[in-house]
Amino acid sequence: MARRALPILKQLRACLSSDSPHPLLGLIPVRSVTYMPRPGDGTPRAVTLIPGDGIGPLVTGAVEQVMEAMHAPVYFERYDVHGDMKSVPSEVLESIRKNKVCLKGGLMTPVGGGVSSLNVQLRKELDLYASLVNCFNLSGLPSRHDNVDIVVIRENTEGEYSGLEHEVVPGVVESLKVMTKFCSERIAKYAFEYAYLNNRKKVTAVHKANIMKLADGLFLESCREVGSKYPSIKYNEIIVDNCCMQLVSKPEQFDVMVTPNLYGNLVANTAAGIAGGTGVMPGGNVGADHAVFEQGASAGNVGNQMIVEQKKANPVALLLSSAMMLRHLQFPSFADRLETAVKHVISDWKKDLGGDSNLGGDSSTQEVVDAIIANLD
Repeated sequence: MARRALPILKQLRACLSSDSPHPLLGLIPVRSVTYMPRPGDGTPRAVTLIPGDGIGPLVTGAVEQVMEAMHAPVYFERYDVHGDMKSVPSEVLESIRKNKVCLKGGLMTPVGGGVSSLNVQLRKELDLYASLVNCFNLSGLPSRHDNVDIVVIRENTEGEYSGLEHEVVPGVVESLKVMTKFCSERIAKYAFEYAYLNNRKKVTAVHKANIMKLADGLFLESCREVGSKYPSIKYNEIIVDNCCMQLVSKPEQFDVMVTPNLYGNLVANTAAGIAGGTGVMPGGNVGADHAVFEQGASAGNVGNQMIVEQKKANPVALLLSSAMMLRHLQFPSFADRLETAVKHVISDWKKDLGGDSNLGGDSSTQEVVDAIIANLD
């Protein structure tokens, strides 16, 4: 047996000493162990599509082109929804309930006034209680910090976003922050389950329980109870103001972060900016029955009029969110193809990518789409 092994060992040694960037390519299979679908899993799936406002139609159009080029087993049911509407149309909600999955561009949220956010309405109507934003370094995209790979999981339905505001007397407004054991416990369960299923090592709870002792104290109590059931996952806590300081100085220390509603919005956008910009970070919102995928960080998801007119919106964030959607729909090979093509274009693109304010590039949306399609395996 030892003599028979010698030629193989010599070949292996020769490969390892080779100058080739992939010396073992001829010995190690490129494909992983195969995915075995259930009968009927290849049936095309309907996905509700909301192009949204601003750059939304540009970036959702980019996704449609790439999906068509891949022959991905999805088709879109398109609905025009805009942030200045009073409510989400009932036919849109019915479509999402039927299809279970939605892809969405940014919806403008009016500042002040009496118009409520349609983004918040969608989350509450469909009970999309968990928001997930993945912030990570992309090869070829400059950033201030290396080794950033943070997942921010945010409670999506209560807290400061409860919408319970009223004017007590003229000049005095009361805004209620609502925290419940039920919602705190289920977002903690989702965070720890995510960490367990994705081989993550640590969950950090972000809070302000030193000041809001009852509300954020309840959130921490829930996280501790759930964390005790996952002994293999390290658990720690951090006050939100210290969290922001640590994010901009040592972001590599964070793995999975679980937060109440408002803190999660701030933390996710900060982490996205550190890792490379909000225009490239994917995300989604999920509940027990439905999922809505969109650009991970909300900052810049509508863009500005100049970017729309020049057609230089950055489609990367929504394309990577679409890869998340394909995995959610159990089409893993299509997700891998899309993600690999996007990352290859970012690492090899000679111009700056896209027209996003975080990247400041010269490429049009269509140029980025064409490059990604050309790199699909």
